[in-house]
Amino acid sequence: MSRVLVISTSLRAKSNSDILTEKLIEGAKAVGHDVEHISLKGKKIGFCIGCLACQKTQQCVINDDAVEIAEKVKNADTLVFATPIYYYEMSGQMKTLLDRLNPLYPSDYKFRNVYMLSVAAEDEEFVPEKAVSGLQGWVDCFGKAKLADSLFCGGIGDMGEASKKTEELNEAYEFGKALK
Repeated sequence: MSRVLVISTSLRAKSNSDILTEKLIEGAKAVGHDVEHISLKGKKIGFCIGCLACQKTQQCVINDDAVEIAEKVKNADTLVFATPIYYYEMSGQMKTLLDRLNPLYPSDYKFRNVYMLSVAAEDEEFVPEKAVSGLQGWVDCFGKAKLADSLFCGGIGDMGEASKKTEELNEAYEFGKALK
């Protein structure tokens, strides 16, 4: 089975995306995946300064938590990004992390399948489109990888509300089981 890295990008206490991510991880483990979970809560991740030194060295000049996360991303077979939807887009901290993964572009990265789990108070079908498109743009820069699938759970806004959403919890579990 695959080595799966799940990155939770919500900084909120009792985050709905974290609650659903826990179910996704249960599903992935149930089918034998080796799962590592990283939360961005408490992590220091600075903005990319665009120096592009990493394109030659495969190392970022900024020494913060993004360096260790990038190494874990590089060595995972499968990536899952979990994000709340803010203003119809991925969380800012997720975008900042994606920018900081620039040292991986010229590297011999292992990941092939990338997934997204997103959660929002709004529940219309179009709500996650820009977030998925943003992640697709990042994935498009990695020729050996693909955005394999995404799961959107809408209509969940209050802190911790996801813990009472049986259908969405089951969807997250099954999504985890289906990871490749």
